[in-house]
Amino acid sequence: MVACPVVAPSERLDIVSPAARGNPRGVTDKRQTLGRAAEDAAARFLQGAGLAIAERNVRFAEGEIDLVCRDNGVVVFVEVKCRRTGWDEAPAAAVSWHKQRRLTRLAQHYLKWRRLDGARCRFDVVSVTVDPGGGLDVRHVRSAFDAAGD
Repeated sequence: MVACPVVAPSERLDIVSPAARGNPRGVTDKRQTLGRAAEDAAARFLQGAGLAIAERNVRFAEGEIDLVCRDNGVVVFVEVKCRRTGWDEAPAAAVSWHKQRRLTRLAQHYLKWRRLDGARCRFDVVSVTVDPGGGLDVRHVRSAFDAAGD
């Protein structure tokens, strides 16, 4: 766990309004439904593991944080990745260095927005794999990466 840096006061915080969310990338309904089911499964899994879900799908102009949780005073930013079985790589492998950097930046915005200066935080990944019958395999990677981006 690391103390998350706070966004410099001179930077602008652009929060996307719920009315502006829409579907900018043309994501199919089927894909959205699968993604929502994966996030629901991840949230249930994390709650079962003792984490409290603080917020879901927090959107900023630069992107979205899938889940924000609390774990004994630690703010946990969770990226949920979903894949169907048969893909060569696990869902968690899809969290590239660039994605980690973006999530770190979004976390900084979130901490500033919620006035959580100096809060301890960590970055977790929950991978959800969907089998051909529709079953979900959920795996939680605690502290999957840190804010330094190493």
